[in-house]
Amino acid sequence: MKFLNGLLLAAAAVEAHYTFPRLVVNGKAEDKDWSVTRQTKNAQSKSGIENPNSADIRCYSSTTAPNIATVPAGSTINYISTQQINHPGPTQYMLARVPAGSSAKSWDGSGSVWWKIATTMPYYDNNKQLVWPAQNTYATHPAVIPASTPNGEYLLRVEQIALHMASQPNKAQFYLSCSQINITNGGNLEPGPNMKVALPGAYRSNDPGIQVNIYNLQPDSYQPPGPPVWQG
Repeated sequence: MKFLNGLLLAAAAVEAHYTFPRLVVNGKAEDKDWSVTRQTKNAQSKSGIENPNSADIRCYSSTTAPNIATVPAGSTINYISTQQINHPGPTQYMLARVPAGSSAKSWDGSGSVWWKIATTMPYYDNNKQLVWPAQNTYATHPAVIPASTPNGEYLLRVEQIALHMASQPNKAQFYLSCSQINITNGGNLEPGPNMKVALPGAYRSNDPGIQVNIYNLQPDSYQPPGPPVWQG
């Protein structure tokens, strides 16, 4: 009986975790898992990252993807989740422009090159429970690639930060993926250096949006970690 209970607990733990293997652009998902999205190290375990200073916080990838998705500027994007996103916490999106002479198929995203294009904030549901947009669904909350983003190849990063145990140090869990994209029909604006960050480097384990007691939190007081959102 103890063995059976252990198996059930292990299964429940895996079920509570998730990965984001498919990018969705204007409602159309990539053809198969990990086609333009880099396969993450937790593809099987589904476990999140607890150390925001780990090199895995950038893309958590074990390999690059074979393809690059064409994404017109102004497109709505999100990700399909392998399990229900049942842990409370924000969803954030970042971009990093691939340097000239490099390819999204091989570039590692190093340096202060990442900027944030979207984040989500909590709200009270009808039962006065604190929830985040798209919580308890099978897809991340959507975002828009700013229409003014220049043409070119990029890494697109999504993360959902699970905060159900985040009142304890290093117990927030980061679930994330990076996709290889080529932005077309874009503009000619780009955020300045003060809005770009390195990963790792952008987060500290005691940032108020990472170590936080969400069970004693007013929705508008939450402080998302990382740089401010670039509107374009």
